[in-house]
Amino acid sequence: MAWENQTFTYNFILLGILDYSPTHIFLFSLVLGIFSVAFMGNTAMILLIYLDTHLHTPMYFLLSQLSLTDLMLICTTVPKMAFNYLSGRKSISLAGCGAQIFIYVSLLGAECFLLAAMAYDCCVAICCPLQYSTLMSQKICGLMVISSWLVGSLGGIIVIIVALSFPYCGAREIPHFFCDVPALLTLSCTNTLLFERLMFICCVIMLLFPVAVITASSARVLLAVIHMGSGESRRKAFATCSSHLVVVGMYYGAAMFIYMWPISDLSPTQDKTV
Repeated sequence: MAWENQTFTYNFILLGILDYSPTHIFLFSLVLGIFSVAFMGNTAMILLIYLDTHLHTPMYFLLSQLSLTDLMLICTTVPKMAFNYLSGRKSISLAGCGAQIFIYVSLLGAECFLLAAMAYDCCVAICCPLQYSTLMSQKICGLMVISSWLVGSLGGIIVIIVALSFPYCGAREIPHFFCDVPALLTLSCTNTLLFERLMFICCVIMLLFPVAVITASSARVLLAVIHMGSGESRRKAFATCSSHLVVVGMYYGAAMFIYMWPISDLSPTQDKTV
């Protein structure tokens, strides 16, 4: 189907990842349970930081922004997946698919840079405590957050404009539980190699650059921790940064696998699993 014949009422079919077997019903219940915990946890975190004036510091402000992106990310995908599974209706309009892609990519990009900003904040707090108020002032922290959201949104705009410019044909069945770019491009009637290269460049900026900042910050923190005389100080420093590094490894690892791997070499099963 040519692009000029596609309208915003044009529907795709989301094949999903679960059927109605007992095992998959259990997995669906588990996903809903995790979603509920994540929803309540992130909401509570945002409200607590907003209401408690003692937490109005750069570190907690960045944490509240991270919780906000996490909250919006899960609300972008899981409710639609749950509705489709429970109702048996698997269709999604072109407009709905485009909105899901834009919001998802924008939030992914924003979260990538927020995690890098948090790594920088951790590095300054441990390595330069006397200069912390200068290097992480409210103005600098605000600029970091605004820049993260703007760069993420710019990436979302670029991806959605290019992705929806392709003609889609065939069965219109997306082998995923939400509209993800790699899964959608498998339905394109034209060669998407140029777009895949554009996505790779975007990923270098939105994934590899933050990873480089996080790696450099973590290395500096590690060196500072090794030279700390107090065992209690070392434990606090490791506790502050270890959980952050675990999240970073899981988050960036999955994102790199999905978005930097050639689409032709990535099977739908691998994409959905990761």
